[in-house]
Amino acid sequence: PPPPPPLICPPPAPPDLASGLRGSEMGKRHSNYVLKNGDQIEILTSQKQKPHEDWLRFVVSSKAKSRIKEELKEDKKKSAEEGKEIILRKIRQLKEEPTQQLLEQMRDYFKAATHFDLYFRVGAGFITTADIKRFVENRPASPIRSKPNLQVADAKTIEQEITKIKGRYEDILLVGEDMDVVDYKLAKCCTPIPGDDVFGFVTVNEGIKIHRTNCPNAPELLSHHGNRVVKAKWTSQHEVAFLTGLKIKGTDRVGLINDVSKIISEELKVNMSSMSIHTDNGIFDGEIMLYVNDTRHLEQLIGKLEKVEGVVKVSRFDSKE
Repeated sequence: PPPPPPLICPPPAPPDLASGLRGSEMGKRHSNYVLKNGDQIEILTSQKQKPHEDWLRFVVSSKAKSRIKEELKEDKKKSAEEGKEIILRKIRQLKEEPTQQLLEQMRDYFKAATHFDLYFRVGAGFITTADIKRFVENRPASPIRSKPNLQVADAKTIEQEITKIKGRYEDILLVGEDMDVVDYKLAKCCTPIPGDDVFGFVTVNEGIKIHRTNCPNAPELLSHHGNRVVKAKWTSQHEVAFLTGLKIKGTDRVGLINDVSKIISEELKVNMSSMSIHTDNGIFDGEIMLYVNDTRHLEQLIGKLEKVEGVVKVSRFDSKE
């Protein structure tokens, strides 16, 4: 039999080729099938073409998906920046001051989940300058909210209060998925990990901070800034490790630290960020910062450590960094 045709390896595409891709042709006809060894195609490009979210459905490699997500995120950031400029300019044209209170009223008026979402929708043309003018001229007076009494509250109470403030059908921020398009960070005051009940808080300069519902700062945030709270939950896919802390207490003995380290690093393959150990009169007290995938992973680790001889108590604690 004749030898198979040689594999044709074209030179690497220039960085902007994929972004401007609008299709391909084989034999002067548009093609959408999987290429075979030896196939030759013509790449069709356009300077006006930009990546689209639909592309994520048919690209195969993780590198391609990552590049598309980066492009989409960058485009949304540019649109949001343009939208913010449009809003500020239009408000000043209408002889008003773009105060934080007015912008929050505008976010509520247009039912935007975050300020970023509001800016993006303006920059993308979903909200026009005529809409902004209509809002400024007819904006409602600031509602006077009764501050909930949340001096001491558990996670369930906090979650109920969030639902009361935001409504049962408020859009939910998907932590782990919306990261590609929404600027958010995990709050260091309570170091949430997947599996924790969480909510988002819209900050002035740092995007959205994700807090646990049992965060020590949650009552204060809801009592004084309830209109800046965003409902949130984790997505089901967790491919990233999250930093959290464990406190370990017990009676000291020879080899205890080694046994604890073996379970963490060797048996459960958990990476440690830092370990602080203190012993006094035979009492062992340690703090360990480590990376886990979710609450189930953390509970498995705690269960293993509690079985170590000499360990009396293992508990999670919040990072103070």
